[in-house]
Amino acid sequence: MRSQLWGGLVGVCLVLPAMAALEVGAEAPQFTAPASHAGKSFTYSLKRALARGPVVVYFYPSAYTRGCDLQAHTFAVNFAKFRAAGASIVGVSLDSIQRLNDFSADPNYCAGKFPTVSDVGGEIAKSYGLAVRQGPPGLKDVRGVEIGHAFTERTTFIVLPSGKIAATIGGIAPDKNVEDALAAVRHLEK
Repeated sequence: MRSQLWGGLVGVCLVLPAMAALEVGAEAPQFTAPASHAGKSFTYSLKRALARGPVVVYFYPSAYTRGCDLQAHTFAVNFAKFRAAGASIVGVSLDSIQRLNDFSADPNYCAGKFPTVSDVGGEIAKSYGLAVRQGPPGLKDVRGVEIGHAFTERTTFIVLPSGKIAATIGGIAPDKNVEDALAAVRHLEK
């Protein structure tokens, strides 16, 4: 019960608006990092992804936590709509690659639709102006597994092929975050 209470408190704190997040028009920091897609590890490059079109870079606190599970599932369900609008999706968290291999393949969450990047030290999140905070010791995920890593803010950036940020979305519920990201990507088409 105590870990659920802490999990709820951490979740509430992580939904608060991103105060220092990079804003529209800023140059998005490029990154190359370990990632997982459909349970298979590889090296993700934002630069390579941008060569194919806009990228929805979404930061989330941790795999297998209620809000992040909902957000990943909602991105997966709407994947074809993002693709039809010409955009790709990448999730970024401080989860280990092992956790992400499970999460990225899980049909209830990412469902193998898009890659997830492992930002274990939080350097990518920090480069985007996001806070990284350590959760309470012993905090467990929805599977009962200890999380054991820091968290970043739930914030989504729409990055143009030019490398500029077209939209920053934060401080809202996970499913609304996805809805607003899709609206922002569709707006790029006009």
